[in-house]
Amino acid sequence: MVSKDLIFNITSEASFNAAALAVFKHQFEYNSVYRSFCDLLYKHPSEVKRVQQIPFLPIQFFKSHTIVSNIKSADATFTSSGTTGSIVSKHFVSDLEIYKQSFRRGFKSFYGAIEEYTVLALLPSYLEREGSSLVYMANDMITQSNQPESGFYLHDLEALKNTLLKLEAKRQKTLLIGVSYALLDLIEAHSFKLKHTTVMETGGMKGQRKELVKSELHTILKHGFGVDKIHSEYGMTELLSQAYSKGDGIFKAPAWMKILTRDPEDALSIQPIGKSGGVNIIDLANINSCAFIATQDLGKIHSNGTFEILGRFDESDIRGCNLMVL
Repeated sequence: MVSKDLIFNITSEASFNAAALAVFKHQFEYNSVYRSFCDLLYKHPSEVKRVQQIPFLPIQFFKSHTIVSNIKSADATFTSSGTTGSIVSKHFVSDLEIYKQSFRRGFKSFYGAIEEYTVLALLPSYLEREGSSLVYMANDMITQSNQPESGFYLHDLEALKNTLLKLEAKRQKTLLIGVSYALLDLIEAHSFKLKHTTVMETGGMKGQRKELVKSELHTILKHGFGVDKIHSEYGMTELLSQAYSKGDGIFKAPAWMKILTRDPEDALSIQPIGKSGGVNIIDLANINSCAFIATQDLGKIHSNGTFEILGRFDESDIRGCNLMVL
């Protein structure tokens, strides 16, 4: 069994690689779906010596299979948002303490103690359904912040405006975290000149508005909120960790999470740094499900370890992953 301490005390590339190989060996042994996938690729822990050789499970498997690496029953099941009737991803989380530790440590490493912030969450589409991992994280941040004004805002933009202005007047450090379309709704109703507020978008128009190129979205939001930078959170239902951007769409991941890119024409081939390709994620906090995931995002990694997300693959563009018959 791989311990939580091993994951959350990574301090170097060598310790990350050692932990990743240990998690791979554990999941090969205890995750039957992942084991079958590795068998199809003729990949065995005895032959995998480097992180780049570890197979990445296509993210679609979370829609069609139960992805677990132990026999403990789930503390929670997180589900992705989807259109009515569509198949959603299900992430069975057998230890919520690992998720809490991951997002608490991750946020603190980039932004400092959550107790310093008032947290205002504008996540209407997520609040209106069950099983959102983002709502779970935001709710914990609101509770941990221990500030009287912290809370969720559903559709009451007037109350949110008044709270923001009150906090600004007090020079209170504030985190406004919101889904893209709701942030746009807010600045269409009110304009701001925020000096003490971090505005963080979590992506997604959720069918409420036409999709915008990220740079265009950020330009509109910067103007509406009167800020120099729009921050972003990069996470997904299938992960238990998040990367953050403090502006310009450049993300950094916590020490236990790593981004690689794969060749769009050959899903099993890892690209060199600087080349855009399909985003593969190692999230070692996913010790009880699958830590090695091939996403449908397109991205690029920079030499300093930061990365950017350039867009998404069409379903039909995922080549080399036609092993969905497991």
